Formats: sequence, C-alpha cells, structure tokens
Amino acid sequence: MPEFDLMRRLHRAGRQKVILLILDGLGGLPIEPDGPTELETARTPNMDRLAAEGILGQIVPVRLGITPGSGPAHLALFGYDPLTFDVGRGVLEATGVGMHVAAGDVAARGNFCTLDSEGKIVDRRAGRIPSQEALPLVERLAGISIPDVEIEVRHVREYRFAVVLRGQGLDPSLADTDPQQTGRAPLPVEPTAPEATRTAQIFNTWVEQARSLLSDQPKANGLTLRGFSTNPSLPQFDEIYGLKAAAVAVYPMYRGVAKLVGMEIHHFEGESPQDEFAAVASAWNEYDFFFIHIKKTDSKGEDGDFHGKAAIIESVDGALPQLLDLGPAALAITGDHSTPARMKTHSWHPVPLLLWAPQTVRPDNQRSFGERACATGGLGTLPATDLLPLLLAHAGRLNKYGA
Repeated sequence: MPEFDLMRRLHRAGRQKVILLILDGLGGLPIEPDGPTELETARTPNMDRLAAEGILGQIVPVRLGITPGSGPAHLALFGYDPLTFDVGRGVLEATGVGMHVAAGDVAARGNFCTLDSEGKIVDRRAGRIPSQEALPLVERLAGISIPDVEIEVRHVREYRFAVVLRGQGLDPSLADTDPQQTGRAPLPVEPTAPEATRTAQIFNTWVEQARSLLSDQPKANGLTLRGFSTNPSLPQFDEIYGLKAAAVAVYPMYRGVAKLVGMEIHHFEGESPQDEFAAVASAWNEYDFFFIHIKKTDSKGEDGDFHGKAAIIESVDGALPQLLDLGPAALAITGDHSTPARMKTHSWHPVPLLLWAPQTVRPDNQRSFGERACATGGLGTLPATDLLPLLLAHAGRLNKYGA
C-alpha cells in the first residue's frame, strides 16, 4: 500500500493526464480445460497493441485468496487499503445517487426480491425489474414514517434502492438481511454490537411496514438490506495525490465510492463505452485523472454469460481509440475483481492488468492482453493499492525520494 504521507510529499503538478479504465469483473476462467477465458476469447486488437507496446501484470484486490466486494476492490484501486478503510455498500449506493450521508447516519442498500407464499425468496433480484417498475414502489417506501428518526429512500437502478436513517444514537453495526441464496426467507436485521440494538429495531419496523406495502406485487413483493454503513470520512484523493480527478461511471455505486474519496462526478448521457469515452473527451482539459467504469462485464459474468462478457470487452476495445486520441501520458486497463462466467460470482483470482505509457514504459515480451499473458508479464503480481503510484510515476507526476 502506498504511504499517503509519502504520496503527499512526492506528488508534483504537471499537465500529464492519467486514465484508469476499469472493466468491472474483468478476470475470468476458461469454460473448457485449457480453453480461453472471456478476455482471451474476445477480439481485442487495440488492447493487444497496447499490450505489445506496454507492460502486463496482475493485481490482487485485497489479499491472496480473498474474494472482494466492489466497494473494497475500488478503494484498493484508488490506493486505499480496504482492510484499513472499511466502507459499507450502503453509503456507496446512497452517495452515488446524491443522498447526503453524514457521520452518524446509517445507510443501507436495498434489493427488491420475489417471495413465495411461505415468505421464502425465489428471486433475489425480483426478476431484475426495470427502473420504471421500481420507481413507484420506491415512492411507496418513501412514505413510511417512524417516530424520532428521519428516513430517506431513493431509487438507485432497476431493482436496487438506498435507505438512509438519520437521528440520535444510531449505529451501523448491523448484519445483512440477504441470505445470499434462494429458498430461504429474508433474515431480520440483527445488531452485531450492543450499541446497534435500537437501530436494528428501527430497521425491522421499517422492513415490516415495507413488506406490507409491497404485498400486492407479483415480483417485487419483498426486500433485503445489506451494507449498513455511515460516512467514513476518508482522506481525500486530490490532497493525497495532487490530482484533480473525475469519475465517469454509469452505475451509482461507483460514482459513490469515487465521490467519497473526493473525485468529481462527471455527468453525461448514454451508457455505452463510446458515450463514456466521449464524456472523458468533453472534460479532458478540466482534470488530471479520469476514473472510467464499465459495469456490464461484471453483469454478464454474474449471469453466467461467457460470450456476452467477451462481447462487452470487444465493445470497449472498439471504442478505445477515442481515449488514445486524447494522448494520455499513462493508461491502465484492469478490473476491480474477477467475475468468471463459469462461477457466476466474484472470485479471488488475480485481475489482469495492462499499463501503457508510451514515453516511460519498459515493455515485456507479451503481445496480447489476457490472463495467461498477464500472469507472466513484466509487472508480476502486485497489490491493487500499488497501481496509483505506478501510474503517477509513469506520467511524471512523482518527484524523486531523497537526495
């Protein structure tokens, strides 16, 4: 992990631009023994050219063997050790949709789900109901009132929403209510520390009223809550690295984690890689650092759609010249974690990394971007928290240490 005090001492101003392009859940596995992964299957002539001109490696988001959530994995990419800076999913989702979460508030991410006649979950995502179906249901939930606390509910995307509880004496030490499998009923909100007992009771009262309001729905007749958390008051990115940073992301949670570390959210229309890269171009002169997030690689992986994930990677590759034409000094292409379609979930596998910096990189012998090439690339295997100093060094944004 980079020492933040060291980064504060060494960072220097400059005009060189840095891009961190994240394909969520990029890492994969072969479907057949000795077969290609999703990344190796995808036709990626632009990434392969950058691999030949740059240097490859692989990153470990948290620690070897540890499967990361999206929040911790992104914090690691920004240089924050996720074991030191423990940030819950709730505050990320809430912040990502513009909700204010102060220290002492408690935020949670909510999922609509489908329950059977016995109250057991048959679909953890309510059939992935579209946003236009979910919005009226969120409005119902926003009408729930409980004495002595303020409750704000806001839609996030599709079947997801965020809840923020405000009041005196609240504590986020609460266990998730999602059992993470079908055939089981949602769990009650349980405190994991005595001081959170009252907060658990408030959330359980809210859930009971919410279930009653949703009981007439064919799909979204239940809900689960996860990631109870408050504002962690993180050290700020610009102060640590001396970079004015912009986040370009479609999904709110990733805007949330970027905003919590102090990046500015650059809003844009559209959802395709071309739309995101055009947004970067429109703001190119305003920022030093661009965090770009592509979500659908992860979504396809979680759906078990091997070829669909490969197709998303190809769509990013096809749009990549839009970024290269801007002339970044350093560009990294990687993922926050692996999501093999074969497993349909996040995994602990190291994540492929491509670092391209035409003026400063020391190329290795690799000629294509894929898991096998990255495993033997010149960068080796490194903690995700070491990526930012590498990018800054290759962009000429770090001074020498010592005399």
